[in-house]
Amino acid sequence: MGKKITSIRGMNDILPQQTPLWQWLEDKVRGVLAAYGYQEIRTPILEQTDLFKRGIGEVTDIVEKEMYTFEDRNGDSLTLRPEGTASCVRAAEEHGLLYNQTQRLWYAGPMFRHERPQAGRYRQFHQIGVETFGMDGPDIDAEVILLSARLWKALGLSDQVTLELNSLGDAEDRARYRDALVAYLREHSERLDDDSRRRLERNPLRVLDSKDAGTREVLEQAPRLEEFLNHDAREHFSKLCALLEAAGIEYRLNPYLVRGLDYYGKTVFEWTTQALGAQGTVCAGGRYDGLVAQLGGKPTPAVGFAMGLERLILLLEQQNPELPAPVALYIAAMGEVQSQALALAERLRDRFPGVGIVTHCGGGSFKSQMKKADRSGARYALILGEDEVARGEVAVKPLREDAEQQQLPETDLADWLAERLARSQA
Repeated sequence: MGKKITSIRGMNDILPQQTPLWQWLEDKVRGVLAAYGYQEIRTPILEQTDLFKRGIGEVTDIVEKEMYTFEDRNGDSLTLRPEGTASCVRAAEEHGLLYNQTQRLWYAGPMFRHERPQAGRYRQFHQIGVETFGMDGPDIDAEVILLSARLWKALGLSDQVTLELNSLGDAEDRARYRDALVAYLREHSERLDDDSRRRLERNPLRVLDSKDAGTREVLEQAPRLEEFLNHDAREHFSKLCALLEAAGIEYRLNPYLVRGLDYYGKTVFEWTTQALGAQGTVCAGGRYDGLVAQLGGKPTPAVGFAMGLERLILLLEQQNPELPAPVALYIAAMGEVQSQALALAERLRDRFPGVGIVTHCGGGSFKSQMKKADRSGARYALILGEDEVARGEVAVKPLREDAEQQQLPETDLADWLAERLARSQA
């Protein structure tokens, strides 16, 4: 026998007992996005490598160390997408969605980064992202943040997350700040951790994101980016803060918040939590007005965010939300009545679209069928035997309440179930 094949490290299966929580999360998110008028876009998992080198930045950790890149049979360099924004911009520009238009888009799907797997952070992970184009005022920044706040409310996580805000200004602001930051950090380079010393030469703003205690001490006296912002950037950020305050959204200013992608400018934000240890960011985004032009389009204002579903699942598991049962009815067939049981299930599916109905297949004793009915999570077992078929009846056994089994005429069954299923969903 050959060696047993297992999954690739950091690329995990999501098993049937786990998928109901994923589906519940995804349904809640879709509902909020629809309420704000956002439309779904679906892009390929594979893109040309240059898309991410030009979009994310060649000196970022993602491009330098984490991308899954290979040559195909034609010799083209392809990459499994490590994030969704660059792909969304490429698709919107390629198909003419940005010309003299505003767009509110969202996407969902797997992303890929070769990094050390840990809880809630895998090499294949799932994101839902929101991207808006063509609107340059702070009002759309505020809307995107309000949308994310409503997501936490829908998921029951509002008291688990904190909003952190910062402004990165424009490219000229960051260039002047970078020079001042580098000059300061070089004076204290012996106190920096190895990663920060490496970043100091290639991507110095990323030093601000260091978690090393010694580096954090050095940064306490470092120049602040806010001191280098131009008038327009300051005004944009001030108006955004005022809009959030008027909407009752609490936030914390974080001068060290820079994000790990080169395309961000002006507004950046993160929703963080204390419930997941060191990996505390559950949603992050900001404004990236230069990215469309950077990828070959016309200058287009844009703002968005992405959130990792694995981390949200970890948070939700702590909350243990009450999920709707995937199966409501389990039909047990005793004796030579399988055709009648299957036909009954089809009639009930016609009457109750969207209600989970399982017909027992494969035979077995009454006791074993009832065990399977109970394990399915069904509210009711519908028992059909040869005697019931002869009398035109169905036995109904409640599985989630203290009530007696009863015999019902099949002609009355659907109305009886309609009343009780509606009551259970109320």
